[in-house]
Amino acid sequence: MPNKLDPLQLLRPKRKIQGYSAILLPFLPGGEIDWEGFCQHVRRTQVAGLVPAINMDTGFGNLLDDAQRRQALRLARQTLGQGDFCAGAFVSSNPGEPFNLDGYRRACDLIHEFNGLPVIFQSFGLTQLPGLKLVDGYSQIARHAPRFFAFELGIQFAPFGAIYSLPQYEGLLAIPQCLGAKHSSLDRAQEWQRILLRDRVRPDFLVLTGNDLAIDMVMYGSDYLLGLSTFAPEAFALRDKYWERGDQRFFELNDLLQYLGFLAFRPPIPAYKHSAAQFLHLQGLISSDRTHPQSPARPDSDKPIFEDISHRLKLLLEKPQ
Repeated sequence: MPNKLDPLQLLRPKRKIQGYSAILLPFLPGGEIDWEGFCQHVRRTQVAGLVPAINMDTGFGNLLDDAQRRQALRLARQTLGQGDFCAGAFVSSNPGEPFNLDGYRRACDLIHEFNGLPVIFQSFGLTQLPGLKLVDGYSQIARHAPRFFAFELGIQFAPFGAIYSLPQYEGLLAIPQCLGAKHSSLDRAQEWQRILLRDRVRPDFLVLTGNDLAIDMVMYGSDYLLGLSTFAPEAFALRDKYWERGDQRFFELNDLLQYLGFLAFRPPIPAYKHSAAQFLHLQGLISSDRTHPQSPARPDSDKPIFEDISHRLKLLLEKPQ
């Protein structure tokens, strides 16, 4: 993007924001998955007005086995009734392995079985496709998935991740079955580039920010699919309403949520999932702050800060609307 561009030119006041929230998969004190707590959190997210995203990184989708992924989808559908949800379509891979189309077909089939919308996780085989052959890979997935989201993931999140070139991204815009793409580079400039390209080529395409360090990207035309929103879906939904109304309280609430994001998404970034468990457990919303055994942990010294943020969020949510 040219340096001379003023990002203020991109501001979209009073725009309705579409929010997708990557659901944390909670665990019980003994280390088992807390399926009851999961269902309650999915329902809470739906009631708040956000669309739950199941089996994403926040839900340890890449660490679950097939039976656990299926159980998460089954319970999400049971909890949501006819409500919408999207879900990660994950294919395990190693460096140098070829693009595994059959693996993506099976992953999408599982999500379609429960009437969910696939979010195509990257894999080594997919991201190692050169140039526009990568777009061909998505086109092959599109023949099997009539509606899906793509997903760009920086390597700070996962070793198989990649941020695409603008020609590759424009190729995604040309695939009608691809409704949008989650962008997780943590780089505002790259996301602004995608917004400008989207506006020029395909205005209905959703640029879903995954930048938990810049959640105000919604001010510039992004929608979102965030892990941070699982900490406080009601607060995110209220923030979004404030923006649509042109209410200046958007900024006060957004600033506090961003403070939470800076704390939770500091290095090592994958430990944010333990931060989410700590935050929700302190509020009595899940029974434990345990997480998946392969996920890194945060120190207990974070808890007093989370308690303060939780209290301040509660006060903002209790203000007359």
